[in-house]
Formats: sequence, structure tokens, C-alpha cells
Amino acid sequence: MIVYAHRGASEYAPENTLMSFYLGMLQGANGIETDVRVTKDQKLILFHDSTVDRVTNGTGNVEDFTYDELLQLDVIHPNLPDVVDKIPLFEDFLRLFSFRPITFAIELKSGGIEKRVIDLLERYDMRDKTIITSFEYDYIKAVKKADPRYRVGWLIKEHTEETLRALSEIGAEQICPRATFVTPEYVSEMKEKGLDVRAWGVKDTDLMENCCKSKVDGMTVNFPDKLLAYLK
Repeated sequence: MIVYAHRGASEYAPENTLMSFYLGMLQGANGIETDVRVTKDQKLILFHDSTVDRVTNGTGNVEDFTYDELLQLDVIHPNLPDVVDKIPLFEDFLRLFSFRPITFAIELKSGGIEKRVIDLLERYDMRDKTIITSFEYDYIKAVKKADPRYRVGWLIKEHTEETLRALSEIGAEQICPRATFVTPEYVSEMKEKGLDVRAWGVKDTDLMENCCKSKVDGMTVNFPDKLLAYLK
């Protein structure tokens, strides 16, 4: 199973920061999940929300800031007020982590950046260890159009009659269901369709244990240490 440190070990450090990613590695995670979006001056950064309000000491839309302006903000953790870090550039993250023998889940949060993301992944020889994901179907479709050699996964909040048809249409390799509706039967059915299954939204250990028992191929967790202890 791939244990993805979700935005790093984000239960213990400010999310999507180098501190959080390093902590996930120290805890033993064999995967990292992170989010890529674009700034006002078209820099690719690692940041989840469309606004800076929740996880920084600033306020406003991310796309209204240049990267230099974002660097004036501290990324904070709600339970660790004295622990802060900065918003990293996507390329800086690749420079520091791409050589590591782990799997990367790169979630696209902005449209129109697919080719730029792929070009950077290629520069750091990341194709074989990366899966590009999004909640936005058009984003992963654009990835496949730009370079069909890249694996893609669709993050879904519900499974409808159209889900498998849409995945098949673009030759997607992974389906990423919300953890609350994962069952052994669902996972088995998806694997029979040739899809890897990665669960998201694993907010507590009960959901974590259910996903393990359902035999998912991986899951994103804020607490990789707890999942690794359970697996052991």
C-alpha cells in the first residue's frame, strides 16, 4: 500500500510546506500528495486553497498575489501557533524530493497549467513515479492530451453511472473515492475494471482501518505514522 503523506505530515506541521514533507518522509511515508496552483505572476506553487485565509496569516485570493508577496506570509498550523514555514515553489519541491524512491500524487488546483507541470516533471525524471490527479475532470483530460504517458487519477466525491465511462474515455489509471464510501466490494469492482484505488478524506483511524480492510492501493493521510503503525 502507498502511504501518501497528505500535504505532508499535515497533522503535525503546516500543510504543503517543506517542513511537512520532510516530516512525512521521517515518519516513513512511501508517498507524498501535494497541490499545485498558479500565482498572479504565473509561478507554480504548492498550495491547496484558492485563498490564503485558512492556513496563513494573510487574507485574499492566491491568484491576486505574486510569489514574492506570498513569501511575506507565514504558513501556520491551527494547533501549533509558533511553528511556521513558507509557501514553496513546485520546482523547489521537485529539486528536493524528486530523487527519493517514493510515489508522488500531484493534484492540479488550477487549469491551463497541465503542460507546464508535465514539463517540470520531465525535467526531474518523475514520469514513472508520479500520478497527476484532480477533482476537475477537464484537468486530467488535458494531462492525457498533453502527454498520454502520464498516469492520471480522478478524485471523486460520488460515483455515478458516468464515472467509469469518463475514466475509460481518457484511459485513466486511478480512481480516488472519498473514504466514507469505500467498501471491499467497491474496491474489488474498481480493480476488476483495471483501476488503482486511492482513498482520500481519511480523517480518522476508523476510516483508515476500513480502507485497509477494503484493500485500497493507497490512501492520503495527515498522519502517516498512525497508518504505518497499523499496517505493521
